Amino acid sequence: MSKSQSSTNQSSTKESGQKKIQAIRGMNDLLPGQSALWQYFEGIVQALMRRYGYAEIRTPIVEQTALFARSIGEVTDIVEKEMYTFDDRNGDSLTLRPEGTASCVRAAMEHGLLHNQTQRLWYQGPMFRHERPQKGRYRQFHQVGLEAFGLEGPDIDAEVILLSARLWQELGLIEHVTLELNSLGSSEARAAYRDKLVAYFEQHRDQLDEDSLRRLSSNPLRILDSKNPDMAPMLADAPKLMDHLDDASREHFEGLTALLEAAGIDYVINPRLVRGLDYYGRTVFEWTTTALGSQGTVCAGGRYDGLVEQLGGKPTPAVGFAMGIERLILLLETLELVPDAALAELDLYVLPMDDGATARAMLLAERVRSELPELRVQLHCGGGSFKSRIKKADRSGARLALLLGEDELALGRATLKFLREEREQLSLSQDALAETLATLVSGARA
Repeated sequence: MSKSQSSTNQSSTKESGQKKIQAIRGMNDLLPGQSALWQYFEGIVQALMRRYGYAEIRTPIVEQTALFARSIGEVTDIVEKEMYTFDDRNGDSLTLRPEGTASCVRAAMEHGLLHNQTQRLWYQGPMFRHERPQKGRYRQFHQVGLEAFGLEGPDIDAEVILLSARLWQELGLIEHVTLELNSLGSSEARAAYRDKLVAYFEQHRDQLDEDSLRRLSSNPLRILDSKNPDMAPMLADAPKLMDHLDDASREHFEGLTALLEAAGIDYVINPRLVRGLDYYGRTVFEWTTTALGSQGTVCAGGRYDGLVEQLGGKPTPAVGFAMGIERLILLLETLELVPDAALAELDLYVLPMDDGATARAMLLAERVRSELPELRVQLHCGGGSFKSRIKKADRSGARLALLLGEDELALGRATLKFLREEREQLSLSQDALAETLATLVSGARA
């Protein structure tokens, strides 16, 4: 190809204005500067689940569409409007999972985890819903959830709530969240209540918005959860499900509240709390906050004793919750509750002062990593002048730089430079380095 032809092709490419490929709307990249905060949150969650005896389960992000249609309910907003559903090459209808409970139940049933045994499971990972993206709520979002199977008393409901309360305590959020409770009763009690509710709404049909009119025949309980302020007075006077509970459900709910009170957990009863998924019955709860503006939910869950049977298994009592990680990360940032140490990406930058010290610096960095595995250590690579090396050490964000040059190599020592404090640098024996670093870093993290 001639030079003129090459120039013409480059020119035509520019003129064609090829559009840059960008992330899909509502599906966001998590950049290195943000991942430290996520790791901080996920680390606390993982340790907490282990302390309560919950085992992690990981399920595929793609499932058969029927799984969610049968579990969530075909007349819910999720199934009707929000699921990412497609036919694969075999003509099978598949869906990116919109929530984690159904997948967890499917996996537990498929692998025999529910046969004459109890299970306490937890999961984390991406979920997908095609809804309007907004701050803290996206089309690809991430959840942490837990599910407990085979236990039917209010004690497991209380433990699940206590676990979530301990998470708020460890994150510093307990003063910023409110626990709301309700009971949906048995399916029979709920059906009788549904008739009373529909009759009430029919009397006030002129006050229902378009969304509520659509739900009136398909899912009238969801009308109670409407955020339309114009409907608030009418909804406040609607029949309350709590007044129509069956005896067993009322006893279960009273047992739960007694356990929460004994544990010192404050709560409010919200008769309009119904949850958006069809599989819930008896206990439902949400942790809400006003710290992000209007009241928002940061964790939601409840009991779903009929779901396993609904998906083809034997009747199995179950309870669980899920929380959106994006919303919680936003809450931590808004309230400035993230420790500085959690965001620090590096503790130590190992810097050979010239190329002749590179091999020894590399070995010393490996030694530090072996002796202090909790330390975050980065080795300078790429050469450059001493001035440029120091600049890179400073830009790394590390608190400390470990310098090795001709003098240090000859004496078996290393120079420790404080990058974030006005302190005299230290000359240390390489054999004493680990002990000094452990003291300095542990003191900074405390």
